[in-house]
Amino acid sequence: MAGTSRITESRPAQRPRLLILDGAVEADSATAASLAEHFDVRFVGDVEAAHEAAAGALVLADPGSLMPLERALADGQTGLLLGALGEGVCLCDAAGNLIWANRKYQQFSPAATKKVERTCADAARLFAEQAELTEDASRRFAFQTDDGRFYEMIASPVVDPNRTSGESLRILAIVWDTTKNRRLQQQLDAIDAAGSELVRIESEAVASLNTAQRLALLEDKIINFTKELMHFDHFNIYLLEKQTRRLLPVMTVGMPQAVAEYDLRAETTGNGISGYVAATGRSYICHDVQNDPRYLPGLDNAASSLSVPLRLHDQVIGVFNIESLSPGAFSEDDRQIAEIFGRYIALALNILDLLVVERVTTSGTVAVNVIGEISHPLNDITAEAEALREKVLTDPVALRHIDRVLSLVSTVRRKVEDVAKGPRSILGVQEAIDKSEIDPLLLDRHVLVADDEPNIRETIEAVLTKRGCRVTVCECGQEAIDLLNRAKPGDFDLVLSDISMPDQNGYQVFAAARRLDATVPVILMTGFGYDPHHSIVRASQEGLQCVLFKPFQVDQLLDEVQKAARLHTASRSR
Repeated sequence: MAGTSRITESRPAQRPRLLILDGAVEADSATAASLAEHFDVRFVGDVEAAHEAAAGALVLADPGSLMPLERALADGQTGLLLGALGEGVCLCDAAGNLIWANRKYQQFSPAATKKVERTCADAARLFAEQAELTEDASRRFAFQTDDGRFYEMIASPVVDPNRTSGESLRILAIVWDTTKNRRLQQQLDAIDAAGSELVRIESEAVASLNTAQRLALLEDKIINFTKELMHFDHFNIYLLEKQTRRLLPVMTVGMPQAVAEYDLRAETTGNGISGYVAATGRSYICHDVQNDPRYLPGLDNAASSLSVPLRLHDQVIGVFNIESLSPGAFSEDDRQIAEIFGRYIALALNILDLLVVERVTTSGTVAVNVIGEISHPLNDITAEAEALREKVLTDPVALRHIDRVLSLVSTVRRKVEDVAKGPRSILGVQEAIDKSEIDPLLLDRHVLVADDEPNIRETIEAVLTKRGCRVTVCECGQEAIDLLNRAKPGDFDLVLSDISMPDQNGYQVFAAARRLDATVPVILMTGFGYDPHHSIVRASQEGLQCVLFKPFQVDQLLDEVQKAARLHTASRSR
């Protein structure tokens, strides 16, 4: 309601101001005259006028003449406190007409204040229907304005024991803008849904995919969700190698190739921000890369970065690193979102590893069970064949058939035993060697073979040598890398390397071959798709020829070697 102020007496400006609300002291009383000797006295007609003039002033009011809230507003200290609140505070009458508001409320848009005041009127009607109002009566409301912002408010009746039945009820409202929190929650919900999709690796959907294809599928999902939901266009993912504490880059998007070549370890110093995050398990926001000693050059013209740990069962298994061309691009909200998504990434990678382990375990168990199941029947067949031999000693044709049966029994035993060896064997070796002849396409091709399993490297050497290749075998990854580092371009026509070796992994052999000669084809091998360092994904991004999953057939090996030879010949002729 509008108010008027009247000045009945004034004193020099240096004296403190005193506001006297009508009814507290009569203007012509001895009390007023006494106060005027010490204060710059003003008489004001109502609460609104007192609020407008109260800054820096003392207020004298009759407690019996004011409603509780209005008495608080007339208090200069309380008015300043309400004005400084981060929430909007307002007082409305039962019709929703604004009586008083603090500064925060006055900063709200007209669309918001109109909605608040209308809601106060609705709340007044609800309170009026109550038989008895208490001081703790309140209603909570939430609404969205036409400009797309979200608000929440609490409306409470101002309880005055002296209010007459016909006097208008007043409503106190506390209002706050929840747009940022609401949008953050919406984004978190979207990330949660994306994460659930990320780890939804159904066995039926991936049964026909090899490990490289499964990882490529996962990589596509990670890239799409990271760009579409989090709007991060430049990022890389490192996995932590437990034994060496090295950080191995498994996914690099929008980053220079040099980033993947950093030799980083999980240490707090000398290994960049990613090394620090992996060592401490704590996220790290770099607002200005130019002034952060931990930052190692990554994205060209990068200005800021965000790095969060990838956690699995509270263990750090890697790092999710994002970079931006803008300084100060990442907030605490971004950190929270990246950490949540990072947990899903870690879980998805772990699920893929578990699928591989399950395949290895299941295949081995099945092969052992098959051996046990067919052992007795094969023994019976052998016994029956030997018995028949005694009865047909004079029949050459029958003897040849019996010998054929016994040979087939031996072949079945050998093949099942080869399968039971799993990744320590190659299938169809004997037949391939028996039928081998020089292949003009492979004649004099120099092939480097690296595998820590003797049977694998010896078998490959025998099969390829029979077809005219010159084969150099290495017992470990480091030996192969040393040979490649000493070699000259053109020394090798093909490199075959196991992925999982005790010292250096398949990707490191691949990288050494690429440094020697970018045209040299590389074939990686792994047991049942086991790829603890994710060499397949890393090498596939850089031109890997193919991957062979042990135990593979010799014919498959030969097909891939022939393809590589043709491609290498074509690349040299360009």
